[in-house]
Amino acid sequence: MTLYERLGGEAAVDAAVDIFYRKVLLDDRINSYFEGVDMDAQAGKQKAFLTMVFGGPNNYDGKAMREGHKHMTGLTDIHVDAVIENLGATLKELGVADADIAEVAGIANSVRDDVLNR
Repeated sequence: MTLYERLGGEAAVDAAVDIFYRKVLLDDRINSYFEGVDMDAQAGKQKAFLTMVFGGPNNYDGKAMREGHKHMTGLTDIHVDAVIENLGATLKELGVADADIAEVAGIANSVRDDVLNR
């Protein structure tokens, strides 16, 4: 069973992304990076990306992580950590098993260097 299936498929990813971005927009460590961003479009891209990396259908047609984040000046490990924290808190809120949350965090950490352009 894929992580996507264990999490609950499309409905679960949709709910997680919606809750996640509510948390992100309240987080002063990272919310400034989303000023002026079309959050509906952003959420749609994130849903497609997470679906793909979690082992679900691949309908992601967005940019690679490095390309998609290179315009975001000043990003540091603190910002990536904040994203991972918010994602983990979201999944915990949705009742996701700790092992699956750890797997999601591992996936997020696997693109850290690309997001930070290093």
